[in-house]
Amino acid sequence: RSSLLIQTGRFDFVIDAGPDFRQQMLRENVQNLDAILLTHEHKDHIAGIDDVRAFNYKSRKAIDLFCEESVQMAVRREYPYVFAEKRYPGAPMLNLHTVDESPFMLGGLEVVPVRASHFWLPVFGFRISDLAYITDANYISPENIEKLKGVKYFILNALRKEKHISHYNLDEAIEVIREVNPLHGFITHISHQMGFHNDVSESLPPGISLAYDGLGFECE
Repeated sequence: RSSLLIQTGRFDFVIDAGPDFRQQMLRENVQNLDAILLTHEHKDHIAGIDDVRAFNYKSRKAIDLFCEESVQMAVRREYPYVFAEKRYPGAPMLNLHTVDESPFMLGGLEVVPVRASHFWLPVFGFRISDLAYITDANYISPENIEKLKGVKYFILNALRKEKHISHYNLDEAIEVIREVNPLHGFITHISHQMGFHNDVSESLPPGISLAYDGLGFECE
């Protein structure tokens, strides 16, 4: 399940924490986590939140969790023991912060929430410096496309080649990436229905690649 880790050297945070969160953190040998940004409340993006307790134990502090109010409600439903008045010993420690469409600072970086639609569900993507990340979307309005222009790296979802009710397909994602016109675009949140990685990669236009587990690059 797709997620993004951003490390500045002084501050480390992830976008989304799905069921694979623990294995992703172990695979990348992540030693510190300061914050989590959530795009939306679907289980494949929040199911790993319980595993932040290892970072709580190591740092002796709570993790800051940034999301909009509707997502906070879902997190509270899924993890009532985290927010109980009488908190169970060893439960994850989270500080909730409400996100709307206003930019905010996180770890010295400006975070610009970018509204998108996941069928009828409103979701957030995020522009952070010269990087933008949007997953689980099938529509981005023209005014929000404008917020994305000027990024060097744009990571966008495409589930498969065929049309889908709530995700971009490959052709649609390529069209959106071309409209934003980044230095490089990456396709994420890919299902097995997309086909083999090498076969699809050979068909992509220059400047667009399929993402993969463990992909990393440096941003300014």
